[in-house]
Amino acid sequence: MKKFSVLKALNNNVIIAVNEEQEEVVLIGKGIGFNKKRKDVIQEDTVEKLFVLRDKKEQESYIKLLPNIDETTLATIITAIEIIKKNSNTLLDEKVHVALTDHILFAITRLQRGMEIKNPFLSETKALYPKEYEIAEEVVDYMNQTLAIQMPVGEVGFIALHVHSAISHTTMSEISSYSNLLSRLVDTIEEQLQIVIDREGIDYIRLIRHMRFTIERVLKEEKMEEPAKFAILLKKEYPVCYNLAWKLIKIMQQTLRKPVYDAEAVYLTMHLQRLLVKFN
Repeated sequence: MKKFSVLKALNNNVIIAVNEEQEEVVLIGKGIGFNKKRKDVIQEDTVEKLFVLRDKKEQESYIKLLPNIDETTLATIITAIEIIKKNSNTLLDEKVHVALTDHILFAITRLQRGMEIKNPFLSETKALYPKEYEIAEEVVDYMNQTLAIQMPVGEVGFIALHVHSAISHTTMSEISSYSNLLSRLVDTIEEQLQIVIDREGIDYIRLIRHMRFTIERVLKEEKMEEPAKFAILLKKEYPVCYNLAWKLIKIMQQTLRKPVYDAEAVYLTMHLQRLLVKFN
């Protein structure tokens, strides 16, 4: 049976300890921290939940959050992270412990005060990250049942972004900026083509995913082959969509601060043209 050496008892139910590999770990268990002092030994069978926070800043941030969390809420959040880990089947970025705990605490506080923050990127999130969205739905359903609350659907979108951040090891600020960019691109398309795209429809999903892959190629600086003759043909046959494609590319360039290769205009023009034909 594994043993842990206490570094610090944060409260009656949470301890910072050292495992046999000399890693600092967070131990959670009912009454596990009661009267515990530095270097006391904790037996594995008294530990209900365990996770490692190797980054000192993350550990310090997590410790600061704990005094504001009651036992039931903390246990629910830890289990929620375990749900994410189980369903994603990958090593999560440890920042999820702090980021998601902080977000859920804030969400619960808003609910208690009768405040609801609308999620402006819900449709984009659902289209871009269907697997993460599915996991987030399970997490929100579990929290609603366990904590006897009713989180709005917008929270599924917010938590899905945290899931994607944990899985992809991408910061929340980066993910939010890409969501904002995609929203701006869709608004530009609707305005220029004078159409309204159903946010729940397959056309929207295809459009969002196409532009997401374009953004990813730009960020990775991956060059696509440009069919030059085809580009000339598209410019002549579909000037509205071709010009719009370049307008979208300029928005991407300004936001991402990276060059976008000409070939992207060709594939984007074809996608826009298919969309325009469908709406006319």
